[in-house]
Parts: sequence; C-alpha cells; structure tokens
Amino acid sequence: MFKFEELCELIRLVGSTDVAMVEIEHAGGRLRIDGNNPVPVVTTAAAAPVAAPVTPAPAESAPTGSTGGSPAAVDAVDAEGAEGAGDLHYVLSPIVGTFYRAPNPDADPYVKVGDAVDSGRTLCIVEAMKLMNEIESDNTGTIVKVLAENAQPVEFGERLFAIRPS
Repeated sequence: MFKFEELCELIRLVGSTDVAMVEIEHAGGRLRIDGNNPVPVVTTAAAAPVAAPVTPAPAESAPTGSTGGSPAAVDAVDAEGAEGAGDLHYVLSPIVGTFYRAPNPDADPYVKVGDAVDSGRTLCIVEAMKLMNEIESDNTGTIVKVLAENAQPVEFGERLFAIRPS
C-alpha cells in the first residue's frame, strides 16, 4: 500500500492545486483524493487491512521551524549556540496542524531543553482537524532545541525538536 509520507504529500499537492480529484490503484489498494473541498477528502479501499505507520521516517530536506521571540520559544533561543549541530537528530511533524508543547494551557511542557528522552516518549501534541496527535520521540538522547512555537501552525515535515543522540 502507500507509505504515510506518500499519502501526506499527495494530499498536500492535491489541496494546493485546482485538481478536482485523483484516483490511484497500487499494490491491491485504491486511493481517491477529492480536491474540490476546502480540505481534500481521502478514501481508500484495500484488498487486505494494512496498518499505516504513525510517524514517518525523517526527511533529509525538511524545512526548519520558526523560533520567534515569545516565551514559548525561550528554550530554542537559549540553545541557539549549541555546539556540534551537525550530529543532531530532528523530530519532524508527521502532519499539518497546530503545535502544542503541553497537554493543556496550564500544564508544564512535555519536555524542555536539556531533558533526556527515550524513544517513544511524548514530546508534544499536533492538533489537526480537532484531533490531538501525540508526537513521540523516535530517538534516544537530549533535547537541544525546541524549533516550533507553542500554539502556532506547523507543516508536514517541519522540524519540531532537535535531539542530540546518546
């Protein structure tokens, strides 16, 4: 069937063009994306159930996020001078949505700069279409930078966190 990254890219492309509808048959499955709606509608039909991955593999050419000057971005600003930036691992947004550092406005952030994280630890939430999607670390290490601003939109593939692998 289709990889999660491929589906997201197709949805983004159809949504950003005047294409009315795309229908693709591939590997025993069928994908249809209607582009006339404000938000593209995706329907799939497969010969056998196929589990889609929850988070995509990191893309090498993903754009960087905005750090801004708000208090929510203080961690990112504090870590700007981090040495050895070439060995960092970036956690990318698997979807388009709104980035939240904490489960609610009154709660502490899931992680801060300097926190040690294991693979699978929740780092943030990306809200998309009223669904709260917990984004988990896909690497073990230390948070070096928070690249997205709290309560601000993020794009598919945008860098959210920089982690120095341990």
